[in-house]
Amino acid sequence: MKVDELVARVRQWKATKEAPVVIGVVGPPGVGKTTLVDRLIKELNKDSPEPAGQQYAHVPMDGFHLSDQELTRLGILNRKGAPETFDVHGYAALLQRLRSERDAVVYAPGFERTLEQAIAGVIPVFPSATTILTEGNYLLLDSPGWRAVRSQCTEVWYCEQDDSTRIQRLIQRHIEFGKNPAAAKAWVATVDERNAQLIRATREDADLIVTLEEAVGAAWLKEVRGPAHGAETI
Repeated sequence: MKVDELVARVRQWKATKEAPVVIGVVGPPGVGKTTLVDRLIKELNKDSPEPAGQQYAHVPMDGFHLSDQELTRLGILNRKGAPETFDVHGYAALLQRLRSERDAVVYAPGFERTLEQAIAGVIPVFPSATTILTEGNYLLLDSPGWRAVRSQCTEVWYCEQDDSTRIQRLIQRHIEFGKNPAAAKAWVATVDERNAQLIRATREDADLIVTLEEAVGAAWLKEVRGPAHGAETI
């Protein structure tokens, strides 16, 4: 298991960069990005139990989902989760703000899966947090708005997993949050997997490839390596 290597990598970035650091974590739906980042943040902040003193923060892309009301107005509710269903410019602006020197709390939005809605102001990022881990699907997408997101990231890791395992986890997640099994399978096949193809096409632009495997109901690291274009291997 290589969690300790990723923890060391984040700490090394923090030690060698004067400006705030933003580490991006990307990968297809259901791969385990949030599980991985939550675990890393817990380890990185283990000596700082009080949030106001923590040096590492998790700011997810999912907080920038457009509301169902707005998606309905735009006629794209049936594509929820696709790149155009996010406030990408707001996301890029928040990352830029977090990379600036701060003397006050910055409040970031989160995403409530039981409601399937973004919630404003639920993630306090204290001035002490000068290293941000942000995870989402499209951090490497080469299109307007998303390029601005990538430019705010110090580096980006790509997470991957056996597709059959990932898809089963994704179907189960949809069921747990309200879809019936048939609807969950249909959504994964027609929406999530179309998005996954788009995300996989960005793999070679990552600075690091992180392979996850399923164990005890959680995403665990199996392997960490540099991608084909010759990025650093740890």
